[in-house]
Amino acid sequence: MRNHKTSSTAQACGAQVASKTSSVEISTQPQYQQIKLALDVHAASIVVARMVDGAKPQPPQSFQPADFLQWAGKQKALAKEVVSCYEAGPTGFWLHRPLTALGVRNYVVCPTCLDERHGGVNNDRTDALELATRLDRYLAGNDRALAVVRVPSEAEEQKRAHKRQRQQLREQRLSLAAQGRSLMLLQGRRETNHWWREHRWKSLEPELAAWLVERLQVFRELILKVDEAVRQLTRELEAQAPQVLPKGMGRLTYEAVETEVADWDRFKNRRQVGSYAGLCGGVSDSGQSTAELSITKAGNRRLRTDLVELLAECQPGGVPTWRSTSSWRLLLYQPKYYLVNKWKAILLNPKAHRRARKRAIIAFARQLFIDLWRWKTGRRTPEQLGWVMTEA
Repeated sequence: MRNHKTSSTAQACGAQVASKTSSVEISTQPQYQQIKLALDVHAASIVVARMVDGAKPQPPQSFQPADFLQWAGKQKALAKEVVSCYEAGPTGFWLHRPLTALGVRNYVVCPTCLDERHGGVNNDRTDALELATRLDRYLAGNDRALAVVRVPSEAEEQKRAHKRQRQQLREQRLSLAAQGRSLMLLQGRRETNHWWREHRWKSLEPELAAWLVERLQVFRELILKVDEAVRQLTRELEAQAPQVLPKGMGRLTYEAVETEVADWDRFKNRRQVGSYAGLCGGVSDSGQSTAELSITKAGNRRLRTDLVELLAECQPGGVPTWRSTSSWRLLLYQPKYYLVNKWKAILLNPKAHRRARKRAIIAFARQLFIDLWRWKTGRRTPEQLGWVMTEA
């Protein structure tokens, strides 16, 4: 009997230990299937709306960036999967990388108007709540609920910053030159934005009042410093381009397009290529009414500007003129290119209407970008496109 009681007691104690162990194991298991986090990101704060499984969004919370990452790590322990999203904006992609490192599936989405009904009440809390409902619809299979943005690698982002800094300095140089020109215009002197250049300044300085020269000299010294920085960045960008390029394609132009695209394999078809540049024509079709609209401008604005400027600098009158060495000279150096044969009758016709010339430039730029994609992804060879390749 003693042995039986002892064995029964041992079994009971073992059962208690087993139950405690199983309870500990159960408590360490994730409590939820999925947690969704919608983020309204700012430099000083992050407003978060959380959705647990299929429940409605919880009241938004505000965090400091460092505190939010700690809180997001705790959410990862509560659910089998944590999904988050935030709009692309001035804060860039820095938050995406630590979230991904924590195991969170994060989406960076295209900014949009989150107050669709224009109710007049729009703040960080309402934006986070609306973004949460859209994330829920997107995960349920509605691909149109969010427009997901491709996140560049750190190397791609650094290379892109190099090119964009040059563009920003060019704009700053133009702004300073315009301020000096405006100052002269107040005194009845009309000049171009190139008044600060050495050859023009030598003839301009003796003709102006001493006080005006003193004020302009302040602008000119700043412009010269910015101009030198632009020239240095230009040399660095040109050095990164490959040696062999299509004839007439400058190294700077190639790098401008290459940097914005980053990865040519991201596109699956030609429609995605044209859409990314925002050079596709818009359509308004409802019932019996159909109208063709201007280009959508829904893609990369900088890339679209680079592509259009390749041909926009060609002036009518039969002889193209070029304002910079980075421009395409396809009309002169690629006579076998099918796009040149198709559109040169309009682009080089001084009697062509301005609207027809603009439409030709847009169509040329769109198809040119598609051909660049075909070339870079191996779908076409330069010979098949009719390009003459040479060292840039």
